[in-house]
Amino acid sequence: MEKQLTNNKKLSASGLLIILGIIFGDIGTSPLYVIKAIVGNQPINRELILGALSCIFWTLIIITTFKYIILALKADNNGEGGIFSLYALVKKHPAKWPLIAALIGCSALLADGFITPPISISSAIEGLNIIYPKLPTIPIVLTILFLLFIFQQFGTSIIGKTFGPIMFLWFTVIGILGLIKVIEYPFIFSALNPYYAFQLLFNHPGGFWILGAVFLCTTGAEALYADLGHCGKKNIQLSWIYVFCCLILNYMGQSIWCLQHDGQLLNDVSPFYALIPSAYLTYFILLATAATIIASQALISGCFTLISEAIKQRLWINLKVNYPADSKGQVYIPAINWVLFIGCILIIIIFKKSANMEAAYGLTITIDMIMTSALLLLFFKKRNWPVFLLIILGIIFFSIEFTFLLSNLKKFFYGGWFTFFIASITFSILYLLHKARTIRDTYNNMVSLDDYVPMFESIMKDETIPKTATNLVFMSKKSKRTSSVDSNLIYSIFQQNPKRADVYWFIHVDTLDYPHEHEKSYSVKTIIPNKVFFVRLEFGFKVKHKIQRLFHKAVEQMVESDEVDLLSRYPSMREHNIKADFKFIFIKPKLSEDNDLRPKNLLAMKVYEALASISYKPYKEFGLDDVNIEEEYVPLKIHLSEELIIHRKEHID
Repeated sequence: MEKQLTNNKKLSASGLLIILGIIFGDIGTSPLYVIKAIVGNQPINRELILGALSCIFWTLIIITTFKYIILALKADNNGEGGIFSLYALVKKHPAKWPLIAALIGCSALLADGFITPPISISSAIEGLNIIYPKLPTIPIVLTILFLLFIFQQFGTSIIGKTFGPIMFLWFTVIGILGLIKVIEYPFIFSALNPYYAFQLLFNHPGGFWILGAVFLCTTGAEALYADLGHCGKKNIQLSWIYVFCCLILNYMGQSIWCLQHDGQLLNDVSPFYALIPSAYLTYFILLATAATIIASQALISGCFTLISEAIKQRLWINLKVNYPADSKGQVYIPAINWVLFIGCILIIIIFKKSANMEAAYGLTITIDMIMTSALLLLFFKKRNWPVFLLIILGIIFFSIEFTFLLSNLKKFFYGGWFTFFIASITFSILYLLHKARTIRDTYNNMVSLDDYVPMFESIMKDETIPKTATNLVFMSKKSKRTSSVDSNLIYSIFQQNPKRADVYWFIHVDTLDYPHEHEKSYSVKTIIPNKVFFVRLEFGFKVKHKIQRLFHKAVEQMVESDEVDLLSRYPSMREHNIKADFKFIFIKPKLSEDNDLRPKNLLAMKVYEALASISYKPYKEFGLDDVNIEEEYVPLKIHLSEELIIHRKEHID
């Protein structure tokens, strides 16, 4: 089983090929638009091109290679990557800023997820206008996007096996196209000297703002880190060597083409497509389209991973999460999939052309990278790295990334407002959700069932209380103590609406890190023999949550060992060997109207309740039938109004 689980993560030729189809799509298609975005509407000149190429090279070296490929991949959480996995490694820090950094980073990457698929696919499809100038490309882009989001449900393993060979062909071909130019004009290697980058920044008119376009060459690095759980660090690091060489060769080739057209305007000409012989242009556009679809998939799967990690850490509402492959790192979240799809459609409607999207692209992802840098430094501090080394790393990363952020601020007025707006809304929701759960956790506490044995014995004997069910089953939260449950369950049983039953069951579900069907087990702690039990169910994450069937299977085994009686307690039913009835109860705290909360806390609770009402229902997640479940609300009294004083009159007039 373990072998099956880690096949894609072990260093192998097939693993390297699959990774090309999962990890490097976004960063691998950046040559389609980076040089074009750098030149923009200004005349081509030598200082601009050599300086831009130098900036691209050192950005890929320092940010993508050093920060992400070498350092960030060391900060994995049991094989998982992404900013929430990184936060999980440092969240015990007493300060509040790591949480804020994680929430900002997540919001920024999700906002970027709305624009990456449209800009990548549009950049490729618009190449058809070279051959067919009047061809409407928007309907083609919309169709491809729809098919892409449909395809996500089959998982990144299927996508990797399908697209891996295509991406290998893509990188090979763009590398060869660049190499042909480099062989003709090897002087281009001199542009790798950082001197040209500094000349561009400090001497070229508007050179600083050009960094906003240069930054596009590394925008896929954050998604690369988020997708770590899909593959494994060794495969990623080794395959990056090949990818990096192909990318640099292509950027060099485009730069040489630009230098050959010194003083001219690009207009609608793409330096990328200009490298391709006209006889092969149609075929290459098809290849570019396939590659950009893969680029979009890389970021989409990264968004799934982020949200999955957020749900695990209770920073997002409960959503249905599917595991399409035998790796827990490969997830598919239908709700997020279609929200991203709608966002992509809006981007197409608003911006229409890839050139307009380029002007808005990259603003939020720079914010995400800064947050990741801050958390990385904290992580390495916890790993006892030398302080002087952390200071050096901080100076390098923050100086570069804040420079990129400042150069990208100009994009706010050219469309960057859209992704910034999406990121702001997402952050607000994430923060308010966390605030609400913190408030709830302060109120809720875990209590031991052992302390309530006398009360259970009394309520079971009290026939003045109508019997709710023969077997009453409560779903319990995870607790460090085996027999501890949420105090709200106790409140529901004994206070809100006293519930008499013959047998009380408290079930907690543990999902293991293994996928397969045979990974199912349970344990039982008897609180009162034959009457009150605490049951812990354990099964692999790909096992469908058929709690009712698994629970009944466990109960049948307990019947065989004479721990409990499964027959009905009603004499007329019992004489015919009819099995006893079961009812599952789900307790949901709801904010009491008798609270006097501060406006921010009240807003947080209201937002939480609104989102909880549309979240994936717990009983559906556990595979329970509607007919034998009951949802009950208990009042959440957090901060009551000041004590009221009322006087009783002696008589009524």
